[in-house]
Amino acid sequence: MRTATILFLLGAATIPAAIALGATAPTMVSTAANPSPTDHARLLTQYCSGCHNDKLHVAGWSVQKLDPSDLGRDDVMWEKILAKLNLGEMPPKGMRRPPPEQLADFTHWLESGLDQYAVAHVNPGRATLRRMNRVEYANAVRDLLNVNIDISDQLPPDDSGYGFDNIADVLTVSPTLMDRYIAVAGKVSRLATGMGSQKPSTTIYTIPKDPGAERRGVPSFNERADDKLPLDSRGGGAFEYQAPYDGTYLVRAYLNTNGLTDNDLLKDDSVELKVPLKAGPRLIGMYFEKPTALDETVVKVYSATNNIHNLPVGIVVPDAPPAPLKLTLAVDGAAVRTITVPSYANDKGFFQNNYPRDLLQIQVDGPYDLKGQTRTPSQRKIFVCKPSASLSDNACARTIITRLATQAYRRPLTASDIAPLMAVYERERKASDFEHGIQLAIRAILVSPQFLFMEERDPVDAAAGSVHRISDLELATRISFFLWSSLPDQELVTLASQGKLHNPAVLKRQVLRMLADPRAHALTTNFTGQWLYLRNLEYSKPNVDVFPQFDTPLRQAMATETEMFFDSVIRDNRPVLDFVNADYTYLNQRLAEHYGIPGVYGSTFRRVKLDPSTHRGGLLGQGSILTVTSYDNRTSVVKRGMWILHNLLAAPPPPPPPNVPALNETPGGRKLTVRQMMDVHRSNPICATCHSKMDPLGFSLENFNAIGQWRDKDAGQLIDASAVLPDGTQFDGPSGLQKILLARKNQFVEAFVQRLMTYALGRGLEAYDMPAVRIVRRQAAADDYRIDTIILGIIQSVPFEMRATPTALKRTAQK
Repeated sequence: MRTATILFLLGAATIPAAIALGATAPTMVSTAANPSPTDHARLLTQYCSGCHNDKLHVAGWSVQKLDPSDLGRDDVMWEKILAKLNLGEMPPKGMRRPPPEQLADFTHWLESGLDQYAVAHVNPGRATLRRMNRVEYANAVRDLLNVNIDISDQLPPDDSGYGFDNIADVLTVSPTLMDRYIAVAGKVSRLATGMGSQKPSTTIYTIPKDPGAERRGVPSFNERADDKLPLDSRGGGAFEYQAPYDGTYLVRAYLNTNGLTDNDLLKDDSVELKVPLKAGPRLIGMYFEKPTALDETVVKVYSATNNIHNLPVGIVVPDAPPAPLKLTLAVDGAAVRTITVPSYANDKGFFQNNYPRDLLQIQVDGPYDLKGQTRTPSQRKIFVCKPSASLSDNACARTIITRLATQAYRRPLTASDIAPLMAVYERERKASDFEHGIQLAIRAILVSPQFLFMEERDPVDAAAGSVHRISDLELATRISFFLWSSLPDQELVTLASQGKLHNPAVLKRQVLRMLADPRAHALTTNFTGQWLYLRNLEYSKPNVDVFPQFDTPLRQAMATETEMFFDSVIRDNRPVLDFVNADYTYLNQRLAEHYGIPGVYGSTFRRVKLDPSTHRGGLLGQGSILTVTSYDNRTSVVKRGMWILHNLLAAPPPPPPPNVPALNETPGGRKLTVRQMMDVHRSNPICATCHSKMDPLGFSLENFNAIGQWRDKDAGQLIDASAVLPDGTQFDGPSGLQKILLARKNQFVEAFVQRLMTYALGRGLEAYDMPAVRIVRRQAAADDYRIDTIILGIIQSVPFEMRATPTALKRTAQK
């Protein structure tokens, strides 16, 4: 027992050391009178084999051939049984069940036995060769070359597997993708080295449809915490523009001038401004200054045919024309020029400039009147030396290329790594000059398999099928792509090169440092965006006739709330149980009013303490989640229940059978509530099996409508948010659901660990990974389930820190 206790407390990181010392798998003592494997086999026969036998094979399961004395032989089936027992789903309601003490003892024995087997038979899973996805590629190029442009949208979208787009098995390479890599690498390498074309070109930025929104301070691609426009500015936007040379550039603002009379200033519906720019990344922004309260009077014309908001028909004209607005051009956050834009007017009256339409697009043309080229941050990063009398062109080029390729390939280089890059340089050097040779070599780096793929190598003497720790440099790569979706930085690489990264104290300091870095926002945007289906919010289009109040600012506010909430859990090292029942969230006035929460003013998001009466604690009270799990015109108890089972409990139901009919909302002309429709649907026994698990969870959220507002009635009837789980547990409403999840916090935390570990490893989890998941969960439980402990536990786990040498594939020996 002492050996087992030591292994449990120290976690998975000590397992290889224990094996090296000759430790044997411990014998776990049962909580009952030491039942034997025969007793456990008898329990399966008595309570399970009536359905799960070789003949009936219910749900594709048979327990007849399972041997409790050899759990490792059928670990996949045993893990499935353990998951069902932990969720209270087996034996099902209405079937004979063992006494609670006996069931608890069996569950404890099974979990302990599977974990013992994992200690004695270390299995880190399949060795995978993973390609960067397009977001990781863009981030890696940014950090390698110090280029602040987002190139991810210039590459095709990546396929997803197991819920994420960084899964090795689906990140294939096609000729089309390689063509895009080559094109993007050529463009980026020219910009970074200052080899861009001197001919004028056009860059267009389309303003997001953001009616009347003020600045919200949401991080952009390059992690600049705001778009550096005034917080009270309106109807504008900003974007990173990479100026190739010093010179004059034309910045044109395209406005929506529908209904505007002829005006000399606004010819062709645009305003054109000349501005001098230095070479390098420039933040180009345009915005309207916030008008005074008097000027904010909005004048609109409503007609009987265009009146979706049920406003009075007729023309509303103010006593005086609305004041003109001031349009400002800003470069790198500083106002460069402000012009006055007159009010709209037509033959029916004056129209106040309408923020949803005022500024549509920013266009930059140039360069004109070239003045030379200021040395950019990218050039300073690349050209660390210059050819001179004491330093030949080739020697300087080798220094530059070696430095960049070492960072790009994330390991020390060999002669075979350098030779092809130098050959590319030398060929171009002879045809043109030194700088163009460097530019071509950089392009070659950016399309090299050593850059695109996260390759890991086995020790020279590693036997096929043997298990070993990955190198410190390989660990640095795994960590940086997990937390930053990008390359490891110099500090991490230096420690890895010194062999210090596997030191637990050093590793913990580095993980905490990286989580505090702005680049860790990638964990929020990439992991949370997919785990919570937040990326789907962009495509949610609630029916405007049913929900006229839903618009782009509200959608963006919902997304911002969830991102800031997740960020705060990481930043403040909060318990992951906050995802279930936090007493705080992040709101601005628009979202607070949508939720019916008073006392929040202005467009800036801030942390708000929640009163329990708001029913908003945790993820399940957030508009983003409630909207993406609804239809465009009504809620869906199935979508919401499925989302909870899949994302919060890791217990997804099987896919529905084909040709499931749509719900009939108005049978016989009578409008039904969602509960009444589902009662009809569940009357089909084939449907009832899965719906008995999904629907109760979804019904508890029925007080939230399809865009997350609280309501008491549906179809004119009071909403019944009570529910009963398959095991007979009764609960009511969001607060009841929170209590259910907290009562099963082990399952919730394990589900979260599974999702985060899948993202961290870039592969789906298998049965042999589950003991590592449970170790992380136990470590977290000892620290109040705090997020830092979970992240560090995943990084120190067997699947993350170790690698199995392939048994069938030809291996590449470590040089």
